[in-house]
Amino acid sequence: MGHTIGIDLGTTNSCVCCVIDEERIVIPNAEGSRTTPSVVGFTEDGQELVGQVAKRQAQTNAENTIFAVKRLIGRRFDSPDVAQARRSCPFNIVEGPNGDAWVEVRGKEMSPSEVSALILREMRDIAEEHLGEEIEDAIVTVPAYFNDAQRQATKNAGKIAGLEVSRIVNEPTAAALAYGVGDEAQKGAMKVAVYDLGGGTFDISILELTDGVFSVLSTSGDTYLGGEDFDNAILDWLADEFEAEHDVDLLEIPMALQRLKEEAEQAKCELSNADEVEINLPFIHTGDDGPLHIEQTLTRAKLEELVDHLIERSLDPCRTALKDAQLRRADIDEVLLVGGMTRMPKVRQRVGKFFQQEVDTSVNPDEVVALGAAVQGGIISGELTDVLLLDVTPLTLGVETAGGVFTPLIQRNTTVPCSHTEIFSTSVDNQTMVPIHVLQGERAMAEDNKSLARFELTGIPPAPRGVPKIDVTFKIDENGMVNVSARDEATGMEQSINIVADGGLSDSDIEELIEEAASKEAEDERMRELMEKRNQAEGLLYSTERSLEAYGSELPEDEAQELATDIATVKELVEGANLEELGTIIDTLEACAHRLAEAMYAAMDEMEEGDASGEEEAM
Repeated sequence: MGHTIGIDLGTTNSCVCCVIDEERIVIPNAEGSRTTPSVVGFTEDGQELVGQVAKRQAQTNAENTIFAVKRLIGRRFDSPDVAQARRSCPFNIVEGPNGDAWVEVRGKEMSPSEVSALILREMRDIAEEHLGEEIEDAIVTVPAYFNDAQRQATKNAGKIAGLEVSRIVNEPTAAALAYGVGDEAQKGAMKVAVYDLGGGTFDISILELTDGVFSVLSTSGDTYLGGEDFDNAILDWLADEFEAEHDVDLLEIPMALQRLKEEAEQAKCELSNADEVEINLPFIHTGDDGPLHIEQTLTRAKLEELVDHLIERSLDPCRTALKDAQLRRADIDEVLLVGGMTRMPKVRQRVGKFFQQEVDTSVNPDEVVALGAAVQGGIISGELTDVLLLDVTPLTLGVETAGGVFTPLIQRNTTVPCSHTEIFSTSVDNQTMVPIHVLQGERAMAEDNKSLARFELTGIPPAPRGVPKIDVTFKIDENGMVNVSARDEATGMEQSINIVADGGLSDSDIEELIEEAASKEAEDERMRELMEKRNQAEGLLYSTERSLEAYGSELPEDEAQELATDIATVKELVEGANLEELGTIIDTLEACAHRLAEAMYAAMDEMEEGDASGEEEAM
């Protein structure tokens, strides 16, 4: 049985881990980094770049380089969050087939699942290269507050990437798994608050750890609060200062916006260790009087002022999670910080003040979630047997009833897997069909919650209203995926539906994308072979030219001229040659090299004979 990898599909960076012989391993990428930027670039010649190589070319290809796509998963195009993202993104966010937010690159519209699949495929390839085996199974983490549509979209991304996503695990739960497994000091029960402030999302989970049993007591969060917002606060400040001075809005210029974004992120990171940072962006724009530059000093105090409202915004879900767990702040034994933004001193200080204790910074906030996912993979594969995870559903599930009221069936923070059945009836006389509208959320009215699905139960015998009995059953599996069924008790007629994301991807769409990914993989392999052949040909061409310069005089003049002509011909052909043509070119160059080698050795032999005869005469 192959290994099951754990993937933290992050907004800013992603990480892949594995459990080998009960040891948790963070797998580095080809550049030796333990995390990979969640960035995808689409080049003019059709290449799909992922990770650091995509990030490097972002400034010159800003409109076709996608970052923070996780923030768009399962989101409506017309939502305020997406409107905010459109303002600060150099690339184009468009309305997808079902009204969801998609992206447009090189004239092609893509769902967030498709872009995420490219990142997941890169993480799979990193693991396969390191482990030397084909990887099929993965545990993928999501923010605890992701709704069902967002979870399904993430699972779809894994499927497109050629992975069987064995389990979807909440990020703070995964962090607690990594934190608690193997800690011999933890023998008694302890309650842990996991404060997870990542690149794009915020979660808070309260867990109880007891002798290898991880029970999630409550979870809350904000799926649109993270490091991107901190970056944007700096970006907006820089853009506002520049516009006030030069009357130019840099947010309208894609390349300038990309440069601003990268500089804002770097400044934010540096201010975790420095009191101030110099921001210099020469030639950010050209005005009527020549080039314009940005030269600003950003202090840590100014940054804290710019983002104070964001830090405070994270504390409301903390209050909700404590209330749902029926705990006071004093009941929390440990506060575990997860996510890159928790490196910011002000965040640590404010969270410690809220929970009235020192926060735990012993884990690497960039790797701990992926490590926990790998632990869950070890649990499923049977490699780790002394650990049990009991997770919860993050949001309330229910149906719409008469008057547009939202009637809950499964309350948020219910341990999964779980199921619940309730009896409903008809609202008018002689009703032969009952519409079932499934929703998720915390609001009292149906229209204010997230619509997950609609279906109909038909064939109900005519009867006065209130007489028929309709059993509606909700089931949630260990991934947080929902199945809803409705059954008429009198006739036994039943309808059911598995909730799927309304992100514009049908099963046939997903299968088509899987096939496309497979074909792209073959195409990528051919491109790799082409580049290797071209490098081989260029290396051979270089050495042959040098050899001709050095030893061409040893050849007959006509043969030297013929070799020079052959080399000049292939030199012109190398750049645009295909794989087969490169093979011919290499054969030609090797033949040239052999002829030169023969001339070189012949010249050496003549020199040695001359030396020997000279010695004899001297004797």
